[in-house]
Amino acid sequence: MRVISLLTIGIFAGLVAISSGAQAAGDIGIFSVPPGSSSDEAPVAAPIPRESVNYDGPYSPGSIVINTGERRLYFVLPDHQAIKYGIGVGRPGFEWAGVSHIANKREWPDWTPPAEMLRRRPDLPRHMEGGIDNPLGARAMYIAGTIYRIHGSNEPDTIGEAVSSGCIRMTNEDVIDLYERAKVGASVVVLRGSMSAGLEPTPDGLY
Repeated sequence: MRVISLLTIGIFAGLVAISSGAQAAGDIGIFSVPPGSSSDEAPVAAPIPRESVNYDGPYSPGSIVINTGERRLYFVLPDHQAIKYGIGVGRPGFEWAGVSHIANKREWPDWTPPAEMLRRRPDLPRHMEGGIDNPLGARAMYIAGTIYRIHGSNEPDTIGEAVSSGCIRMTNEDVIDLYERAKVGASVVVLRGSMSAGLEPTPDGLY
């Protein structure tokens, strides 16, 4: 297996190259199932079904491994297994890679656009309460040392695409599933390229 070189935490906070001319048309979306919604308002189904995969890589159970080239996220399980999710990733000019951890987690989080985004989109609100219109969706996991999050979305057509400003998008259904599994402090490894760090589909496929 090809060795994939990862950046260290010390470099991580400054690793993103952002094009000042890039437009943030995908910074805001509409999200389903706000707090207080009835139980029959199910999250949007994932366009890319979760899979159970074999895992023979170096990362320990509980780790999150994100391959931005493949546009997949892996949650590592015991016994050489992992769960594979489809994701949306940063569009050209907003790609990044590195190693960090989950600093905190929020259900139906509020959203405060970072200064970098407000410079691109001064029309954005300075703060939004969590709920149906909030771009972070049903759940958010905040990546330490960065402005980025793993968060929900109800725009299934963006899953598997490079459309975000650097955050990792999942469907609300998938982000709720990952949120219940991942712990605060869990390692987050973001890779660029086509390798999956020892992850291969299992014969049963769907998870």
